[in-house]
Order: sequence, then structure tokens, then C-alpha cells
Amino acid sequence: MTNKIHPSAVIAKSAIIGENVNISPFCVIGENTQIGEGSILGSGCILADGVQIGANSNLGNHVTLGEATIIGPNTYIESNSVVGRLPRASATSTVKNGSDLQPLKMGSNCIVGCSVVIYAGTVLDDAVFVGDRSLIRERCILGKNVVVGSGCTVENDTKIGAYTKIQTGSYITAYMEIGEKVFIAPMVTTTNDNYMGRTEKRFQYIKGATIKRGARIGGGAILLPGVDIGEETFVAAGALVTKDTPARKVVKGFPAKPVRDVPEEELLDN
Repeated sequence: MTNKIHPSAVIAKSAIIGENVNISPFCVIGENTQIGEGSILGSGCILADGVQIGANSNLGNHVTLGEATIIGPNTYIESNSVVGRLPRASATSTVKNGSDLQPLKMGSNCIVGCSVVIYAGTVLDDAVFVGDRSLIRERCILGKNVVVGSGCTVENDTKIGAYTKIQTGSYITAYMEIGEKVFIAPMVTTTNDNYMGRTEKRFQYIKGATIKRGARIGGGAILLPGVDIGEETFVAAGALVTKDTPARKVVKGFPAKPVRDVPEEELLDN
């Protein structure tokens, strides 16, 4: 087979295109971009300079990839998503615009839904799934097989361990650490600033929750800044977690308190 490149596509002379690649109408391919064999680009895709796309990857219509973004093989990025963009802060924001960020890196066999935005400086390991309309900010690290459900926000400088699942509509604040095989139910809210934007003093204390391996957070729960959720803790739906939780305990209430042990048959090691 030969490549199928629509005549309306604009392709830089320095671009390297593998065999059996399909490039649809109105795509723009930047300098020194590499597109692996068997890949498909939908209509109107824009690939900035230095982008690398692994073999047998598929971009939907109107996908934009930022400068030097690296996409692993066998990856799907659905229509209208923007991957590898630089942040642009408001005039009053404490977040920098991020011109010094490293390019985004995405492993193999990832799936990114429609209208997703993922910033530069973030790394996604193999087989990560990101649902429709989700946002992942800069300098985040997502481990292997992480699931981020539809409509979630993962703020900057957050680490998420392998096989963790974050369900629809949850808000993961900046500066969080989430261990492996954690389950976060829909509409969970996490916070990182007890001063809510007042006083310079707050900057030394800004910290999201730490959620350790195997913990489960029920739907609509709220985690206050800096709390430590113990390994295999079960946080009941609607709980307000104001203090560190012990490992392998069920906590519930407003504020949350331990009520019993997590059943032994539910522990990961069993």
C-alpha cells in the first residue's frame, strides 16, 4: 500500500512520514515531524514542529498536538482534543505561563477522548485512558493503565499511580500524590489551600491530599488540604475528610471518623 495524503494537506518538507499513512483534508504538518507507519490523521489536524507519532496511531478530526509532543504507538486521540499545549495564565494568576516546560510524552496504547486538553510537561505511561472533556494540567505524571473519567480535572504537579481509576466529574487539585490501584468515585472534590487565596503565608502550606495504595474514595466526598488517606482506607460517599485516616479502616461522616475495619476479603493482597 501507499500513503493517502489529501492534496489540501500542508506538509513541511522536513517531515518524515512512514508507510501506509492516511492524512485527511486540511491537515497542517510542522517541521521535523514524524508520523509512524499505518497512522491516520482526521480532517483539520494540526501538528506543531517536532511532533512524533508512533506507528498505527489514530487522530480524530481537528486534533492539535503542541510542539515536540511525543505520542506512542497504537494510540487514539479523538476529535477536537488539544494535547501538549502550553498554559496561559491570567494576569492575577500565581501559575507561570510555562515556556520552560518539557514536551508532553504519551506512551503506547493510550486512548484520549473528545475535547480533551492535556498540557505540556505532563507524562502519560502506557495504556492510559482519558475520558471526553477532561483536563490534565502541566507537570503531572500518570502511571500505567490509569483511567481518568469524563469531565474530570487533574491540576498541575499531581502524581497518579498505576491502575488508579478516577471517575466522572471528579476534581483532583494541584500538588496531590495518589498511589497505585486507588479508586476515586464520581464527583469527588479535593482541595489544597486552607487560606483560599488570602495572604502570602499560604504558599508554604499549599498541598493536596496524599492518597495511598488501594484506598477508595466514595462519591461526592471532600478531602481537605494536606490530609493523608491511609493505605486501603474506605471513605464513604459524601464524607468530609478533615484529618489523616488510618489504614484499612472505613471512615464516614461530616467530619469523617473511623467506624470499622475494611473487610479482609476486600483488601488488595487477598
